[in-house]
Amino acid sequence: MVASVLVVDDDAVAREWLAAGLTEAGYKVTTAPDGREAVAAQSRGAFPIVISDWMMPEMNGLELCRWIRANDTGNDRYTYLILLTSRSGQEDRMTALSAGVDDFMTKPVDQAELRARMSNAQRLLSLETRDVAIFALAKLAESRDPETGAHLERVRSYCRLLAESLRERGPYREQIDDEFARLIYLTSPLHDIGKVGIPDRVLLKPGRLNDDEFDAMKQHTLIGAATLGALAEKFPSAKFLRMAHEIALSHHERWDGSGYPNGWRGEAIPLAGRIVALADVYDALTCKRVYKAAFTHATARAMIVEESGTHFDTAIVDAFTRMEEAFIDIQTRFSDSAAVTSVDTDALRLGSPALMCS
Repeated sequence: MVASVLVVDDDAVAREWLAAGLTEAGYKVTTAPDGREAVAAQSRGAFPIVISDWMMPEMNGLELCRWIRANDTGNDRYTYLILLTSRSGQEDRMTALSAGVDDFMTKPVDQAELRARMSNAQRLLSLETRDVAIFALAKLAESRDPETGAHLERVRSYCRLLAESLRERGPYREQIDDEFARLIYLTSPLHDIGKVGIPDRVLLKPGRLNDDEFDAMKQHTLIGAATLGALAEKFPSAKFLRMAHEIALSHHERWDGSGYPNGWRGEAIPLAGRIVALADVYDALTCKRVYKAAFTHATARAMIVEESGTHFDTAIVDAFTRMEEAFIDIQTRFSDSAAVTSVDTDALRLGSPALMCS
């Protein structure tokens, strides 16, 4: 997608120089000779990136920045502001930062530096777009299931704990870095995005699912993977979409190969999917649902440990037991109910259709 840029400068030569360089670099450029025309252009189009000279008649760059920030709340995305200036004093820069400027460039502008600054602007804007997209998609899925409550917040927090523990100890230390931990926190809320395609008679059934209903429910992994996979193909540089696709597809696979939808076994299951699998099941066990009361942490822990090496990756179970106090804290902090009721473990098998589709 071509980024749109608004260039504002009262010097026609400087304005055209900037526009030519940006156009050559692949940007769609609109120009304005002063702040007032820039306000009119921004009101019509809401450019994501604005490059403005500081010193201009009528309305200077600082005043333009203040106007944009004052009106940002009416837009659906952030505006990245680059101020062009010959001023280099600390006091001037502090004044500009207080007005909402994101970056500075010294005139005359070097084209190579301009391209680098623009790349940085796009990177930061893409992070905002990513977070908004993830949140919106996750809330869409959550809206179909009124009983999930703070499920998404808990699961993402559990996933981050597991990633951090695995980064410190165990066989996956070389696979997990700060970016992996950050991405799994951001993308794990999309694990059940495919539920938007499941019929209400199945998704909202107040009880156990029969075999046909369970087969229908399993399709949420494929629906979610197809949606996120199409996005990942369209935006191949977006790592978060690739991880989200892996999670949606594989979070119901089991270490011994008895899961769904593909029956993957062991390390053939993506690591992010294995992490989400444990976090999702722990949350299902410790929360009240229409078909079950909530298990205590001790009961849930025992069930998960018993399934180590069959349902769950042993290394991830070990990470869970190391972090169990933090799990309890998150479960309490984001609890849907103040009371947690212990029930007979025979009331719910770990591999039951209802729980596996939690």
